[in-house]
Amino acid sequence: MVRLSPRFLVAALLLALLALLPAYAHWQGEPFLLALFGRVLVYGVAALALNLLLGFGGMVSFGHALYLGLGAYAVGVMSHYGIENGWLHLAGALGACAVVGLISGYVVMRTSGIAFIMITLAFAQMFYFLATGLDGFGGDDGMSLFAGSDFGAFRLDTPLALYYAAFGVLLLVLWLMHRLIHAPFGMALRGCQANERRMRALGFPTLRYRLAAYVISAMICGVAGVLLANLTMYVSPSYLAWTTSGELIVMVVLGGIGTLFGPVVGALAFLLLEEGLKLLTDHWMLIMGLLIVGVVLVSRRGVYGNLPDTPWRRKARQTSPPPAARASGEPL
Repeated sequence: MVRLSPRFLVAALLLALLALLPAYAHWQGEPFLLALFGRVLVYGVAALALNLLLGFGGMVSFGHALYLGLGAYAVGVMSHYGIENGWLHLAGALGACAVVGLISGYVVMRTSGIAFIMITLAFAQMFYFLATGLDGFGGDDGMSLFAGSDFGAFRLDTPLALYYAAFGVLLLVLWLMHRLIHAPFGMALRGCQANERRMRALGFPTLRYRLAAYVISAMICGVAGVLLANLTMYVSPSYLAWTTSGELIVMVVLGGIGTLFGPVVGALAFLLLEEGLKLLTDHWMLIMGLLIVGVVLVSRRGVYGNLPDTPWRRKARQTSPPPAARASGEPL
């Protein structure tokens, strides 16, 4: 009999519920649920991208909103010039994130600790202020999109199409992350996290591994930006703000840093908690901050990370030896 771990069961259950959510939203007549959980899926993809660096590479990037914003602006700028082809939007986002990630990553990989955090933040803020100065594309006010990305077979102009597109991307990224972290590349990346100096002594090109992980993470975050622009039908410099980078880090830590599915759980918990507290009080940020601090202090491995990753086993019942065996001194 195949025994499944609690982590696997929780992940499978949540994915099944997310797959069935549009039917429930249609049955209840609540289109808002599609927008809310579509946002969960998009930020789940972005949090998975950050977790590759933070959880498996030990690199704390405080500027990953940069790539979320680049992906969104790739859609916005092309749409501004009448280009609605979704494949071009996706190619533009991947290309921009790859180039910026390669250049900025080459710089930040030569640092560590606080310097790494501050330089990633500096790159993100540099592009944030660049976006606010683009008066032709809305400047600080951002700009609206008039049509969703057209991929030929489907178009991201309806909430249902966007939801299932984001769900499909989430499944694809989960599969990709599973393959990466269990491949030799992922083993080497985790080795760099544990002891980079020893990995270099063993002959591993640690800079290449860490830089490759940074660029891959940036490109996946750019895909999330494409989805975010189509979800809101709006592009704004706020997507590149440091607060967005902070929210992504909180999602990863809240769900379970260094786990495969934890960032998705973190995005789900963070956004549902945010929406719920907004209904209760105008001071929701204070309460939310206290709750997040409490969860992290009580459960440092995160909500999902505390679940066992091995199947439950029944404990064998201990039976007392027969009296004859005890009297004779035979080995038990």
